[in-house]
Amino acid sequence: MKVLANDGISKAGEQALKDAGIEVLNNRVAQDHVISFINDNNVDVLLVRSATKVRQNLIDECPGLKIIGRGGIGMDNIDVEYAIEKGKYVINTPTASSRSVAELVFGHFFSLARFLHESNRLMPLEGETHFNAMKKSFNNAFELSGKILGVIGFGSIGQEVVKMGISLGMNVKVLTRKPRTEVLTLHFFDGQSVNFEVTSTNDTDEFLKDTDFISINTPKTNEYIIDTPQFEKMKDGVYIVNTARGGVINEVALIDFIESGKIAGAALDVFENEPNPELPLLMNPALSLSPHIGGNTVDAQEKIGVELAEQIIKLQKETIQ
Repeated sequence: MKVLANDGISKAGEQALKDAGIEVLNNRVAQDHVISFINDNNVDVLLVRSATKVRQNLIDECPGLKIIGRGGIGMDNIDVEYAIEKGKYVINTPTASSRSVAELVFGHFFSLARFLHESNRLMPLEGETHFNAMKKSFNNAFELSGKILGVIGFGSIGQEVVKMGISLGMNVKVLTRKPRTEVLTLHFFDGQSVNFEVTSTNDTDEFLKDTDFISINTPKTNEYIIDTPQFEKMKDGVYIVNTARGGVINEVALIDFIESGKIAGAALDVFENEPNPELPLLMNPALSLSPHIGGNTVDAQEKIGVELAEQIIKLQKETIQ
């Protein structure tokens, strides 16, 4: 069996495949040449992240391809249903990067609540001449402990965000389309663990009205989850972080409500016009920004590679001759 890891794979994942007798090709093939490369090299498995697109034409023109794997959660760049219809196995790693994304959420929350995103911009420019003035301007900061954390979405990432909020002493509530209950376990360094039963709500008005910090952790949507009507129902001074997908929050309306003072600050790791975010977003001092790096940690990449390898090895043993 041959695997083309076109967008890369961790060393641990690569080694696991090699130990199972599977050949790994770490070539970086341009999108226009992927089809010919797969066919010329008799590739059985194509592994991608977000760069390589696996559309119907590739699926049709690569009849020897048996498995398509996505490192991460989202499958936006793969025509999943069509691939399955054509007899391909489609795999991904829905939980491997959850912790990394959740930690980025709180990295942005801390940055917003303590003005770190803004002070990091200004200190190199004005730290020598306006030190005391900046110190005074950044003194209206907040702790996260005791505040209300609202999490939109209750998948693996949303659950990690909830657990981190609980560990910080935040009051937590969750918004989902249908109410459901999950038992979340917090593990500690000394072997102790504590279970928390968390029930979500589908009452958007109740969810928004008194929430201090909002994290969006949903799959890609066809329409905005957060738009003008939702912003209007939020309390004044709310903080918002979006690490989900571009297009789940109306970025134009977001800027308007920041400028009106309704929103104290917001963070975006994903953008509607990715990879070319709009300039008003990039220049707004109330925004903490990152270039879609939610799952980009060494730890997450190791987990992703190993999980993909384990699934491929299992499929090879059980179903693929």
